[in-house]
Amino acid sequence: MLSPDLKNALPTTDELPCSDDTPVDNEDQNFLPNILLFLLNSIWANRMDWYFGVDMGVYHTTGVNPTVPVVPDAFLSVGVERKKGGKSRKSYAVWEENGIVPIFTLEMVSHTPGGEYDDKLDIYRKLGVLYYVVYNPEFWRRDQHQPFEVYKLIDGNYQLQIGKPYLMLEVGLGIGRRQAVIAGIQQEFLCWYDQQGNRYLADAEQAQQERLRAEQLAQYLRSLGVDPNNLPSN
Repeated sequence: MLSPDLKNALPTTDELPCSDDTPVDNEDQNFLPNILLFLLNSIWANRMDWYFGVDMGVYHTTGVNPTVPVVPDAFLSVGVERKKGGKSRKSYAVWEENGIVPIFTLEMVSHTPGGEYDDKLDIYRKLGVLYYVVYNPEFWRRDQHQPFEVYKLIDGNYQLQIGKPYLMLEVGLGIGRRQAVIAGIQQEFLCWYDQQGNRYLADAEQAQQERLRAEQLAQYLRSLGVDPNNLPSN
């Protein structure tokens, strides 16, 4: 816990850049984390104690300079306000969040290696991030890693975890990957799972499933000689 004098000496998020101004390497670095965000907005719609940031600077005091952020492709903090003071965050400063560090960070490996397996891993270790996920669907052979790796901080060091999807008990969510058609394109994406291992469906998927069930019911009624478009009112 920071002393009041040190906390008062640190800059506010109004005074700090929202990111490090480094452009993303490819469109998926914004697109795929935002899928997780939009889905979480639905899953935790009634919870006001979490924040999910995408390509946003996380400022902390465990590095050399508190004005130099680490910028995950995505991160999740639990136990903080959805809207800080009723407003959108410009960045995330740990000293403005009652010392709460992200419980989960995501890094997507790009064409140019960005230290995901060493430098950033060490930053998140020192910061105390419990779960660190590295998603590397294209360059995992180059980097001699798996396409999807979940690390958990145990006794001060990250240990690679087993399980696909992997259940993060402390978060109450599992995370994994899946092939599907998104916006008309077949591709792999990251998704959330419940504690029983069931994948949370996006709103469009839920609507599609409901239409399919309605069509199946209509076909069944027709097989019984009942017109589904002319059902009795009572």
